[in-house]
Amino acid sequence: MIDILIQNLANHDIVSEDERSLVRSLAARERSYEVDEDLVSENSRPSYSTLLTAGFAARYKLTPDGTRQITALHVPGDFVDLHAFLLKTMDHGIIALSPCRVMQIDHTELETVTRKAPHLTRLLWLKTIIDGAIHREWIVAMGRRSKRAHLAHLLCELHMRLQAMGLTQDLSFHFPLSQGEMADVLGLSLVHMNRTIQNLRKDGLISWVNHTVTILDWDELRDIADFDPTYLSLTVEPR
Repeated sequence: MIDILIQNLANHDIVSEDERSLVRSLAARERSYEVDEDLVSENSRPSYSTLLTAGFAARYKLTPDGTRQITALHVPGDFVDLHAFLLKTMDHGIIALSPCRVMQIDHTELETVTRKAPHLTRLLWLKTIIDGAIHREWIVAMGRRSKRAHLAHLLCELHMRLQAMGLTQDLSFHFPLSQGEMADVLGLSLVHMNRTIQNLRKDGLISWVNHTVTILDWDELRDIADFDPTYLSLTVEPR
């Protein structure tokens, strides 16, 4: 199962056989989570970082009045809390949006990587940098794009990230989030979220049926979103 991490890293640079062997040698525990179960809890101090191997998860914060803002979506191959290796105390939670399988890799194992494999360490560092780049795009989308463009941008991004992991079929991908969860992503009311989805459907840009999203007109959706995938760093080059 840990090969999914190698696949993710190999989307950005060549991973040598020695590096692949080191990743496969890392001791890890496998766990499963049900929908709405926390993979990592706010204010916890995990001694491991969690690699998502199947399912969808989300980073979130709760406001004092109990409303939720989802600040990141995670797909298979993502380290959902690699930053906990250095931050220690989690200032947010990570929740399963579908049944999830994970591997929990002790921080002592990650310390071994930093000692033995500087290039592999840089690739793991790159993953946290890309997380930051995605956050910046989300902030721009929430603050400066129309809700229609915001949703279009998110769907383009998810397709690119899932495609890189071999989890798309042409322009279709499995997407198990409810409209309520999508409202928590875009910061909308449920009514406004439904209206935004229907707007893209009406214009023949997407189909969204039984947890499968199909992009019907990639060029038009990309233009509406002003989507430029550079921030995902999906090029294989020396790091």
